[in-house]
Amino acid sequence: MRAAPTILHLDMDAFYAAAEQAAKPSLRGKPVVVGGTGTRGVVATASYEARRFGVHSAMPVAQARRLCPNAAYLMPRFALYRSVSEQVMELLGRLSPLVEPLSLDEAFVDLEAGGVADDSASARRAGELLRADIKAVTGLTGSVGLAGSKMLAKIASEQAKPDGLVLIEPGTERELLGPMPVRVLPGVGPATGEHLRRAGMTTVADLAEAGEDELVRLLGKAHGVSLYRMAVGHDERPVVAERDAKSVSVEDTFEVDLHDRVRVRSEVVRLSDRCVQRLRAAGRSGRTVVLKVRRYDFSTLTRSETLRGPTDDPAVVREAAGRLLESVDTTGGVRLLGVGVTGLADFTQEDLFAQAAGELAEAEAEAEAGVAGEAAGTAEGGGGAGEPVAPPVPEPEPRRRWLAGQDVRHTEYGAGWVQGSGVGRVTVRFEEPTSPPGRVRTFPVDDPDLSPSDPLPLVRAAGDQAGSSPASRPKSRSGAGEEMSSP
Repeated sequence: MRAAPTILHLDMDAFYAAAEQAAKPSLRGKPVVVGGTGTRGVVATASYEARRFGVHSAMPVAQARRLCPNAAYLMPRFALYRSVSEQVMELLGRLSPLVEPLSLDEAFVDLEAGGVADDSASARRAGELLRADIKAVTGLTGSVGLAGSKMLAKIASEQAKPDGLVLIEPGTERELLGPMPVRVLPGVGPATGEHLRRAGMTTVADLAEAGEDELVRLLGKAHGVSLYRMAVGHDERPVVAERDAKSVSVEDTFEVDLHDRVRVRSEVVRLSDRCVQRLRAAGRSGRTVVLKVRRYDFSTLTRSETLRGPTDDPAVVREAAGRLLESVDTTGGVRLLGVGVTGLADFTQEDLFAQAAGELAEAEAEAEAGVAGEAAGTAEGGGGAGEPVAPPVPEPEPRRRWLAGQDVRHTEYGAGWVQGSGVGRVTVRFEEPTSPPGRVRTFPVDDPDLSPSDPLPLVRAAGDQAGSSPASRPKSRSGAGEEMSSP
């Protein structure tokens, strides 16, 4: 434990929803829910306006719609969130070389290692300046917690929400923690919390009073010792600049249960390819392939297979996931599938069998193409019948699909976002982050003048506004275009 509150925890406020409100002036001050827009999606983030109706993260979207039917339900735009996250992490990096990101919107910072704080006053000043810089660069707000340990800094940032700063003075830890519920401590989830409740322990003070020996008896040596130390305010975990990912995975929840075994397998193949794309993007390989299946009755099965060595070969991952699928009964229907790779490494071990299988597949494809070419030649000039061969009939192009919240651009009206679509129409609100709330227009879904676009920056010339960062100072203490009224 440090003698000064020089560990900072930053947590952006309702990050995804706040970014959407910043990008869409017409949604500011209104309930916004970001997540899966289908009937089986889950809420990723809800704005504070939506939370007043009881909507919260991880809630099924169908339930959220019942609680808050008038909210704007938007698809996530991870390109925008990553862009803003990079701006925030750059500001944190100016404070210290020791920045430990936990997610796109959350991180620990060791202020002492950066030389910007060594006591309560300098730590508070650094925290307040950071909040101001984040607001200037991104247009968003973040809550800051400052303490002598990571556990207490995170608790402080929770108390600071939204858009605040809380500093916990060293020496006041036990007094602060005592009345808090046991779930506030890291490592205490629903199961452990219920186990402790049955033993008569509901607050952190109860854990401290019970003593280390009793917690070891209830929870085992490692967990019991760790929990007791945290209950009395001790947390020696350092801020770690690089946190190795333990796995890479992707999953999809389906609007309607999948019953066709062929369709289920094709989805597993698709997810395997997406998983390998993420794996390669991270420059990693993995040794263990994991398949996750959630069935019609919400029971979730997990199967895994460990390979002979790390791989990033999509054929190997597809084949392993396919084998795992064979051991799962999907006759009742499947509502979710996931494919992951664990046991990550920075190198790959060539799988000779996969390589040989790939070469064989290529050879077979070439052979089939040759046979098809010969057959086509025979059809064109052979048979002696002299009958013309009918040209193939081109398949009609599928109608374009527009998702709520998606960025678009119209050749005449400029940048906007999809407010909704259906019955062959798409409704677009034309506005930009720095404009007043915009007008709404409706187009056919296949309007050639309407196209998807990239997100616009939330703040113009953001880089020019970061001069107040502590790092930049001396280190001293119907028809197309049918217009509708704007709601």
